[in-house]
Order: sequence, then C-alpha cells, then structure tokens
Amino acid sequence: MASFTNSFVVFSIISLLACSINGQLSPNFYASTCPNVQNIVRVAMRQAVIREPRMGASILRLFFHDCFVNGCDASILLDDTATFTGEKNALPNQNSVRGFEVIDTIKTRVEAACNATVSCADILALAARDGVVQLGGPSWTVPLGRRDARTASQSAANNEIPSPLASLSALISGFAAKGLNARDMTALSGSHTIGQAQCFTFRSRIYNDTNIDPNFAATRRSTCPVSGGNSNLAPLDIRTMNRFDNIYYQNLMTRRGLLHSDQELFNGGSQDALVRTYNANNALFFRDFAAAMVKMSNISPLTGTNGEIRSNCRVVN
Repeated sequence: MASFTNSFVVFSIISLLACSINGQLSPNFYASTCPNVQNIVRVAMRQAVIREPRMGASILRLFFHDCFVNGCDASILLDDTATFTGEKNALPNQNSVRGFEVIDTIKTRVEAACNATVSCADILALAARDGVVQLGGPSWTVPLGRRDARTASQSAANNEIPSPLASLSALISGFAAKGLNARDMTALSGSHTIGQAQCFTFRSRIYNDTNIDPNFAATRRSTCPVSGGNSNLAPLDIRTMNRFDNIYYQNLMTRRGLLHSDQELFNGGSQDALVRTYNANNALFFRDFAAAMVKMSNISPLTGTNGEIRSNCRVVN
C-alpha cells in the first residue's frame, strides 16, 4: 500500500481506521500511536551494522525464516522453555539464526517511547529493511500492523524453510506455497549477496557438485574440510560480502554460487535468463527485491485481535 502524503491527513486517518478494521497492514499504522518507531529502528540498525556488518544479513535472514513459518509473526523470536518448544532449535535455525539481541535492544527502546504498542513482528520487518539499506541496498515502504504469535512450530520450521541443498523445482514450489512466484524467489535469493554460511551447508557443493568453478571450490575447501569444521564460515558472495549489490548473480554465471540452491538458479533452467538480467541491471534487481520483500512481509500476518503485542520478544505475555 502506498504511503499517504501529509496533505491528506483526514484521508490518512480514515484509511488507517479502515485498514485496522479490515485486518490489513498499512505503512501509517503507528502514525499517531508511535510516530518515531521507524527512526528508533533505523538508528539501532545503523549502530548494529557499524558494529558488525554481518548483522544486516543476519537480521534479514531472521525475518525470512520467520515469515516462512506460519507467516511474519515473530514466532522465531520465542525462546524454548520447560513447557514451550519454539523454532530456534529447528534444523535450519539451530546454532545458525542470530541477531536476537539486536531485536531485544530495539524492542527496549521502542517500549520506552511507546509502551505496549509496536509488535516484535513489525520491529523485525523494519529492522530487515534498514539492515539492507545500511549495506547499500534498496529501501521500501514496510506495511505495518502485524501482531505477535503466541505459538511457534518447530516442525514447520524444519519442513518449510528452503534447504541449501534444494533443487530448482523444490525452490520454486516452496516459494509458491507461500504465495511467491519464481521471479520473487530469484530476486529474494539475491539476499545472498551479503552474509556468510557455515561449512556444513555447502560441503556437498564444493566436494560433489560438478557445476562449480574449480578454483572457487579449492578456495572453499581450504576452510571447509571433508569432515569437521562444520561451523567454519565462508562468504555467500566471495567478492563483496558486506555490500548489497548484484554481484551474487555474476557469481552464479561464473559457477561460484556457494550453496547448491544458489547455483540451481543458473544451471540450464528456467531462471537463467533472469539471473543474466539481474547481473546486467542492478536497478531492476533492487526494484524486484524490494517488491518481493513487501510481498513476503505480507505472508499471513496476525492483525486485529489475533495474537498480541509482546512486551518481551522472547516470551509470550
């Protein structure tokens, strides 16, 4: 939904009320209840990324893994307890997803400004965008008004988050199940222009795949042995891992995709032409990525009286 201009204040209020009643999201959801929330998140993410550039990628991945499990509802932020099993220890997340303390910091600051008003789900959606922007990527208007889940699903996290070993057909069908088409999938995969991956996620790629540049494979094998070193890190984009750009697609065209699932996008299949297009047109990649992020952020949000506004993102109220 497009942002409303200040010259249409009355229209904005009426529209905001309509959105709330209909359970839809609006970029102006907190315009009167927490007008400074976006600036609070932006400042905190700037500080976090300056402190550790990798954090931009980590928060983006956290948001992605949240949205793919029962929608964008902050369920991934919930800690396990003696009586509650969350998603943090699901196979795609265990010892892997990170950035929870950054979200905690933002939540504390937001609560100080406007108590019990802004959901953890919305904070995560804003933080994902701002991390991308801090690393030179595109911005987009984040629709707001999500509420937080009171539940989580470790089994859904195990089954619905795309695997780094996935084939192209599995990627396309997995994204389609979330309402995202193949173009969305290829654009969102461009998020692998930033961040790092653990050895165990790409070991089979560098030792077993044949559609890989031999020098690239040798470089990666130097820090990812046949056995052991599972948590050793390698950049998803060997050239500009802390810069959000379209080099990821160039890497795919030279058979230097780190994950098997990355290289599947350029391996004689249906996405080859789009990979070439994004490699040649960074502006188009940015536009499509931003649009796909908005689309992904609209997956099954809790609105209205569903869910809650958690006071602590790690536990239900």
